[in-house]
Amino acid sequence: MPFCYVSKYQSGSGAKGNNRVKIFYRTYGQGSIKVVLIIGLAGTHGSWGPQIKDLTGTKTPNDGNLKNPSEERAGDDNERIEVCAFDNRGMGRSSVPITKSEYTTTIMAKDAIALMDHLGWRKAHVFGHSMGAMIACKLAAIVPDKILSLALLNGTGGGFECFPKVFGFRMDVPDHHIEVFDSLNSFLSIFWFIH
Repeated sequence: MPFCYVSKYQSGSGAKGNNRVKIFYRTYGQGSIKVVLIIGLAGTHGSWGPQIKDLTGTKTPNDGNLKNPSEERAGDDNERIEVCAFDNRGMGRSSVPITKSEYTTTIMAKDAIALMDHLGWRKAHVFGHSMGAMIACKLAAIVPDKILSLALLNGTGGGFECFPKVFGFRMDVPDHHIEVFDSLNSFLSIFWFIH
């Protein structure tokens, strides 16, 4: 099974509490274009299945098989994509830390950095969905030189705190509008994963 032991790639205060944390990941396809997929709350690497298939032409993980001739795609290596999808800490096959303080978007972004270092990826395109979009934002803030592009899907700046202040007061959004926004967001999330 492919795991990244986070503490191996972190030092100093960033490594605190990560001694036994391992992140489960899978890579798909081969190519010079690298893409990291960061899923949201309660999702696993498998949630990206349709996107992985569309990006790489395969749903079969590399898992040590660096070349699979039956799934070769046309085009030279500079046009082909290698994707990494992983289970965030606390989900799927990744470690489940005990304390709440070990589940911040900053810590999870550092997990993604450790994973990129583990894979030897110096730069990558990063896609984040929902909470994964918030993690991707932190990742881009921490190591902007490693990010080639950033795709934030169904992300938020953080609940009602993301509504702007007008003349020092937070805008009030009526409850019936919130219900409409929640329903629309749920529909778009489901629609996006189906297609």
